[in-house]
Amino acid sequence: MKPSRFRVLYPAIPVSTTREAVRAGGGALIGLGVVGFALSFFDLHDVGLYLIAPFGASAVLLFAVPNSPLAQPWSAIVGNSVAAFVGVAICYVIHDPALRVAVAVGLAIVGMILARAVHPPGGAVAMVAAMNPDMVMELGFRFVVTPVAVITSMLVLTAVLYARATGRKYPLRHFDDRGPHLTADRPPIERLGLDEAELNTILQQYRQSLNLGVEDLARLIGAAEIQVAAHQVGPLTAEQIMSRDLVTVDAETPLSDVADLFRRHGFTSLPVIQGDGRFIGVIFQIHLIRRAREDALRLDRGLLSAMARLIDRRRNAPVRAIEIMSVTEPRATASTPIAALLPLMADGACEAVPIVEDNRIIGIVTRTDLIAALAHAGLKG
Repeated sequence: MKPSRFRVLYPAIPVSTTREAVRAGGGALIGLGVVGFALSFFDLHDVGLYLIAPFGASAVLLFAVPNSPLAQPWSAIVGNSVAAFVGVAICYVIHDPALRVAVAVGLAIVGMILARAVHPPGGAVAMVAAMNPDMVMELGFRFVVTPVAVITSMLVLTAVLYARATGRKYPLRHFDDRGPHLTADRPPIERLGLDEAELNTILQQYRQSLNLGVEDLARLIGAAEIQVAAHQVGPLTAEQIMSRDLVTVDAETPLSDVADLFRRHGFTSLPVIQGDGRFIGVIFQIHLIRRAREDALRLDRGLLSAMARLIDRRRNAPVRAIEIMSVTEPRATASTPIAALLPLMADGACEAVPIVEDNRIIGIVTRTDLIAALAHAGLKG
């Protein structure tokens, strides 16, 4: 089918989910609502704190695209502040309204780029100042601090808290920050053999430094490499590599028994089933360790069973498997291709994927199973 000549006018943003749209819109509602309530409750207009239109644009970036370099705290706070400073300064030297607006926005862009703080709403901040010279003459450069810097900071703080509450990462993690295990190692999916300078060069070469951070680029390249590797394993499915002779536990199994099974079999995960055989979740060793850490200050870290028994003694009642199992881990069916399982376990967050049919577990694919399948595919290739 011949591509339409109007395809260039089609939406450039991929389809998102209703849940994500509501999450972003709800964040903006809460962020601006908190700021508006604080301003009205404490009657802060006299000290120069009030809402201006560019804060709505900042809310779009902070809550809808929190991974963008344009939405990071430095970009938002410094970018808006630099733009406000330029807008105020221009009001003192240019009297023609049209020229004043154009020069203010243009110089604000220059200032934000030089400060490495590009934030698109900053252009609107400079424009607001340039279009309201009477207000600027009354407030002077105080406009830069109140309302611009203070309220932008309030929005950023709200965005940080909201991101944590909704499972998002904001601010964006820097490339040289500690990894998810608080070590210097990069997450497995981002170990590319490229350093930060090389990734920055790629972004600048394709003029994407304002759209993507180094962290995002590393994650995208890693994900693409994993997807290519997944295609190389051919038409293998979960049914062909899954472990079938499963050791399971009941929802009411005490943790001391769960720990004994981990020690006896050397597993890192155990499926949890109901009495009727219905699959309901998975227990990983890390769940047991975390529960022990929460319930006891001093534990014998060398023995999982000792940790579980200590929990039972301190609580005067056995802790059951159902209390620590995970029900949110990904699941698959026997016909799921290996290409779909590889990205799930590549980032280290998922140790095993249960294979479920009609709400009953028929097998499990562990990271070991997947590595073996990839090794066999490599030998055949």
